[in-house]
Amino acid sequence: MPVFDRLFENFAMHVDLNAAEQTHIKSVLQHQKLERNKMLLEAGEICRNFYFIDKGCLRVFNRDKEGAEHNVLFCPENWWATDISSFADQQPAYYNIATLESTELFYFTHHALQQLYIDVPKMERFFRILAQNGFSLYQRRINSIISRSAEERYLKFQHLYAELENRIAQKHIASYLGITPVFLSMIRRRNA
Repeated sequence: MPVFDRLFENFAMHVDLNAAEQTHIKSVLQHQKLERNKMLLEAGEICRNFYFIDKGCLRVFNRDKEGAEHNVLFCPENWWATDISSFADQQPAYYNIATLESTELFYFTHHALQQLYIDVPKMERFFRILAQNGFSLYQRRINSIISRSAEERYLKFQHLYAELENRIAQKHIASYLGITPVFLSMIRRRNA
């Protein structure tokens, strides 16, 4: 039986749900356990789920024409993940989503979340705030990529993902930073 504590603490950051609303939300939530390196979404598929990471970590990434992977976001515990354009419009996804370690998720299907907005209007407020925060995060990330050095981006990564650096492979961190693993090693040595 899944434990909902972390999820409802996350909701409580933006909305106050009563017992009946919590029970209703639990009734439409799905739960899933996945091993490391499992794909949840492949680019080109329609993203049908909006995930909350209860344990573990996901990465959101795309592949270029040569097949190189580019990580755009890591989603550890207490984060949400989806390909928002694909999920919202039910159109083919641009991004892939995969586990970086054994992961436990809660998720809403597209249909369930649309109905939940009607049944529990506070959830529409919650996901609006979540979308605003996500958009802000992406804007800061874009600004960081175009205006900061690789070393500054690494220090920002360490701040944003304080507990994550020792949990995921160096190649994934380097991809997120837009540098090679060798260059990341050099930056780490300078900052040790």
